[in-house]
Amino acid sequence: MSERARRFFMSLYAFCAALAPPVSAVCAAGALPVYQSGKSKRRAFWTGVLSGAVEPLFGALVVLAAAGIHALMPWLLSFAAGAMLYVVAEELLPRAGGRRGTCGFLVGFLLMMILDVALG
Repeated sequence: MSERARRFFMSLYAFCAALAPPVSAVCAAGALPVYQSGKSKRRAFWTGVLSGAVEPLFGALVVLAAAGIHALMPWLLSFAAGAMLYVVAEELLPRAGGRRGTCGFLVGFLLMMILDVALG
C-alpha cells in the first residue's frame, strides 16, 4: 500500500471513529432548547437532525483538504490548541483575574511545555 493510500485510510478511519459522538451531541444540543421552548417533539427532533447533518459533510471535506495541506497541519493544530487554551482560561477559570490572569496562565503553560521538551 502506498503512503498516500495509507494516509487516506487512516484519515478516513479517524473521521468515521470520531463521527458518532460529536454528531449526536450536536443533535441533542440543537433539539433540547427547541423542545424546552414548547415546540413539539417532532420539530425538536428534526431541528437536532438538521443541525448535526452538516458535520459529516464538512468532516469529509476536511479529510480531503488535509491531504493538500499536510505540511501546514502542525502549525494549524498548534494554533487551534492555543485558541482552546485561551478560551478555557478566560471562560472556565473565572477567578483567574481577567486578562492578566489568563496571560499568566498561558505563560505558565508555555514555560511548562518548553521545559518538558528541553528536559525530555
